[in-house]
Formats: sequence, C-alpha cells, structure tokens
Amino acid sequence: MTEIPPSLPELLSLADRVLQPGFVGATPPDWIRRRLSEGLASVLLFAPNVRDRQQTAALTAALRAENPEVIVAVDEESGDITRLEAATGSSYPGALALGAVDDERLSEAVARSVGAELRALSVDLDFAPDADVNSNPDNPVIGTRSFGADPELVARHVAAWVRGLHSAGVGACVKHFPGHGETAVDSHLDLPVVPFDREQLAAVALPPFRAAIGAGVRAVMTGHLLLPTLDPDRPATVSPRLVTELLREELGFEGMVVSDAVEMQAVRARYGLAGATVRALAAGVDLVCLGNRSGEREVLALREAVADAVTQGVLGQERLEQAAARVAEFGAWRRALAAAHPAVPASPGLGLAAARRAVRVRLTGEAVLPLAAAPHLVEFGVPGTVVSGEGVPWGLRPALAALLPGTTHTTLAAGAPLDRETLAAVLAAAASRPLVLAVRDAHRRPTVRQWIAALLAQRPDAVVVELGVPHGDPGGSVFVATHGAARVCGQAAAETLAGRRLAVTP
Repeated sequence: MTEIPPSLPELLSLADRVLQPGFVGATPPDWIRRRLSEGLASVLLFAPNVRDRQQTAALTAALRAENPEVIVAVDEESGDITRLEAATGSSYPGALALGAVDDERLSEAVARSVGAELRALSVDLDFAPDADVNSNPDNPVIGTRSFGADPELVARHVAAWVRGLHSAGVGACVKHFPGHGETAVDSHLDLPVVPFDREQLAAVALPPFRAAIGAGVRAVMTGHLLLPTLDPDRPATVSPRLVTELLREELGFEGMVVSDAVEMQAVRARYGLAGATVRALAAGVDLVCLGNRSGEREVLALREAVADAVTQGVLGQERLEQAAARVAEFGAWRRALAAAHPAVPASPGLGLAAARRAVRVRLTGEAVLPLAAAPHLVEFGVPGTVVSGEGVPWGLRPALAALLPGTTHTTLAAGAPLDRETLAAVLAAAASRPLVLAVRDAHRRPTVRQWIAALLAQRPDAVVVELGVPHGDPGGSVFVATHGAARVCGQAAAETLAGRRLAVTP
C-alpha cells in the first residue's frame, strides 16, 4: 500500500507541537494566544514576563485559557539564575553553594521549595538543575550554576534536585548535555569546544546525566557544544551521534529532549534559525527552544520551514511525529505527577539557612570577626550576561548597611581599570574603618585582581568577600567565600562580617 503523504495543515500542526517560543510582555500577546489556540504545545517564560506572583499566576492562567495542556517552562535554577526573583535576587542559594554544603537532603529540600513556588504559579517544567561539572574554573557561563568540579558530588546533587522538583509536582530538565563544564566559551556568543576524549567524557561529564536518568528525569536539554571526538562537524544539539546514539541508545534516556535556545549564536550563526531547528529535530531533539527574541513572523516561518523539510525529505515525517508524541507524553506525565503529589507550600527561610551553611571563612594571623565598626565597602561590578540577564541585584550593601549602620561604599564599574586617583579616594574613604572588598569570580577578571592587589598593599587588614567561584585566595586578613551571589548569599556574608543575623523575611 502506498503511504499517503501528510497535508500541509497536518505538518504545520505537528510543527506547532515541537516549537517552544518565548515572548515579550507581562501578558500574552495576541500572536501567542492564536498559536496556543491552534495547538502550540509549549512556551518559555523569561524574567521580563515576571513582575510579581499575582501577575505571573494571571499570565499562566491566560496561557492555559487558550490551551489547557500547554507546557509552561522557565529557567529557575535558584542562585544567580532566577526569573521569578530577577528584580530582587533569589531567595535560594545556587548549585555551587549547595555543593559546598554537600547535604543531599538540603539540595532536595531547596528544589522542593522552588518547585512549590513554580507549581503555585502553574509552571510545569523547570530548566534545572544544571548537570554540568565545572571542571574548568575559567568557564564564563557555568561557574556557580554547577554543584562543583567533582563528578560524583555533582551527580548526587543533580539527582537530589530532580527528586525535589518532582516531589513538588514540577518536571525537572537537566542541562546542558553532554556537559558544558569544561568549556571556555559562552555558547550564547560562539561555539564552545569540549576538549574531552571518550574516556574523559564518560568519567567527568556524563555521570550527572546518568544519575538524573536514574532519578527519573523526563527532560534533558542539549547544549550547543562541539565534541570533536564524537562528532567533529556538528554541535551536540544537531548531532545524531550525540542526541540519538549517546543520549538515547547508550545512556538509555527515553523522555523528551529539549534544545537550548536556537537563537544562541553557537548554532544560529552557523545554520540560521530554520536550519538549526530542522537539524535539531532530525538529530533527535523533540522540543526546540527558540528564546524570546523571535516574534510571530519568525515562529510562522519556522513552522513552514519544518513542514517544508518534511515534504523535501530533509526531515522524516516519522521523526517529526515521534517528537510531537514525546512532547505530548511529557505533558501527560507532568499532569500525572502533579496528581500524585499534592501541592506543598514553599519553605520560607530555607534558602537563607542554606546560604549560611555555605559560607566559608579564612582568617590570617590575628584577624578576627565580627568587624568592630561600620566598614567602607568596595563592590566591583560585573558585566551582565545573556543567561543571567541585566540588572539582577547582588552584593553586600543592603544587608551590611542594615546590620552595621554607617557603612559607606564605593562601586566600581565592570572592567574599570586601576587608576591612582580612585585608589587614593577609596583608601581615604576607608581610613580609620574596616575595608571590605566584594568581588565575583576575581580569578577570571584581571582588572579586579589588580585592584585587590593595590588595595591590599595599602590595607593588608582588608576583608575580601568572593561571591562567585572561589578559585584561589586573593589575600587579605579575612577571606569569605559565599559560593554564589544570590540575595541570600549576600545576606549570609553580611551576617558573617557583622556577627549578627537579620530576621528572615517570609
């Protein structure tokens, strides 16, 4: 019997079920409403979509009014990557802080509390946890998003996070397969290369993904990463060798594969939006994440590109149907998960308690804490990134000023070069009072290291607080590592310096 080719409307309908756009605004634009009413299966929320809890709940309700089975996703990793609390900074420490504590029950509890907040807002899928092993401390995009540099530790806490989210009725999605931790390039900007052979990949990068699969994860996000030993030509997202052969056949993953956003330059610059989308689906990806810079015109063009790829024989009809089926299966699984796990409340105060446990202090000589007087605080700015977004607050100033009234401060712009006039002004402002230097990833920022060295040469009694990856000791009489820059991490550091605790705000 000759197979009857599908009609264009059927192909466009299938395309709707395998694309995941974002959008701009605090309410769904008309084009998103139309697409949902015609079968769009998933949308992704970003920080600009979120103003407060009431508005976000109304937003997701509006989405579901158009398609009750829509999968609403968000990147809520906690810590430095937050969408729900982008205006204030996260109430939970991130993965590196939890890895520093190394209490799997705590990681699971934090994930459960994050999941409870997401579920209350009718979010189905959290693009977390980050399963990357941060084996390269100079990694510009992972850092504190990873539980650490030890594959076994990362694997244990990834599994705990998966269990915690699932126990709250929210689906977890581990990322960025096959592992973004050893890279030196941000895939939002260019294509990173993973310099691992097969043995290194198996020993370092894959254990957390195996652990997540063992913990029951039903969604895995691919990274736009080139792994030359397995596929010298195609990034993981568009590589059948990595998506189909490695993830599905070797690791045994049977759930939904999601791409990282194809708007990212690592794939867009090479293939274009349509080329990356079609290649990802052909490689074995089930749901193609677009990002939020593409509007109605781009989404309609991608629908047509997917349909055209089938009619031209570039993308198999069976593969497209399989992808759409897996997305639908994930949605059904998530609804069953929620039915099996009654809604639980979030745990106010848990995040701060966890952040306090993650603080590490090194004292030199006769140095002591708490500080004897209100300090002068110097905060070194960091450039915003695509993944974290612009304007998420971080640092010590609000909490330190609340605990030690009279605290003064200087803020240096990101990348500000060392100049003697500003140096003299900072030293003058800190005369006769403690000096505190707050930094993020100082080991990756040469100008910041120059500033620290110059200030410590004049004030060896200064306190250095590292709110990023604590790689190396910059000196100073006191070194405090928070393992993250979330709001609660800054608060925990301020409490450490002041010797007092702020009241927990529910």
